[in-house]
Amino acid sequence: MDIRQLRYFIAIVEEGRISAAAEKLHMSQPPLSQQLKAMEEELGLQLVERSGKNFEVTEAGKSLYKYALQLTQLMEEAKTEVKEVGKGVNGKLKIGINTFSVAGLAGMLHRFQKQYPKVTYKIQQNESAHLCNLVKERSIELAIIRLPLELSPFSVLHLFAEPFYFITCSQSAQWPGDEVSLADLGDVPLILPSTEGLGVYYLIVEAFSRFRLNPNLMGECSDITLLMDLVSSGFCCSIVPETMLARHPGYPVRARRISPAAELYSPVGVIRLKNHRLSKAAHNFVELLKSETAGQAMGK
Repeated sequence: MDIRQLRYFIAIVEEGRISAAAEKLHMSQPPLSQQLKAMEEELGLQLVERSGKNFEVTEAGKSLYKYALQLTQLMEEAKTEVKEVGKGVNGKLKIGINTFSVAGLAGMLHRFQKQYPKVTYKIQQNESAHLCNLVKERSIELAIIRLPLELSPFSVLHLFAEPFYFITCSQSAQWPGDEVSLADLGDVPLILPSTEGLGVYYLIVEAFSRFRLNPNLMGECSDITLLMDLVSSGFCCSIVPETMLARHPGYPVRARRISPAAELYSPVGVIRLKNHRLSKAAHNFVELLKSETAGQAMGK
């Protein structure tokens, strides 16, 4: 078997039908079926059990699929590394950024570009849970996400944990001072950022629960610009991580820090797949993250 046949077999398993795999590979079905038959004859066993147009992958086929993934990955990594060694540090930095983003990211990328001018970029912005899936699918190599999430498939570098702020329209004078406790919020109508069940939303609700408080939740809003419009108009109040205020300046809102006694912080980290070699571009970016964050929020 050669690497080409292994790629064929990966497509067959992942697509579930020979015809779908052939379409994905931009080839006709008969040659692909012949390649599958040739692999089975070489190994002396069945890789799939056919039933009309559909099939089931045998245990032997599942084992081959696992190794085929590893071997094709190693081949791609070898080609990439040889090219990088031959041409210097280049390639593409493929990263994901949480929807709330990171206040100092633009400046950091600018500094990275000065050090590595040949690198190109693929930057995806989305909810942290979706970014985890993109890393699993290898659409991106790194993702800067907000915790907590299920992270067993990943290696995690914790960057910093930032405080939360209670925000109201600028005319509100109900809460004197620059700090409030969760108990101070009482029946305040809140619309929370993110989406129910995901990172930031979960952290806020969990903090209220720890103090046996029942907040007046009007709902959630994943569109941060709209949320800031709603708060500044007096429609509602909200609780947001510090970076969100830095990323959306100029709104007529009043921000008061949630008391440290609430232990309400938003951990931020960068994830990568375990046991997966990073490209040089991604490795260098992680090193820059380590040196610039040093346990503090980016942009500070």
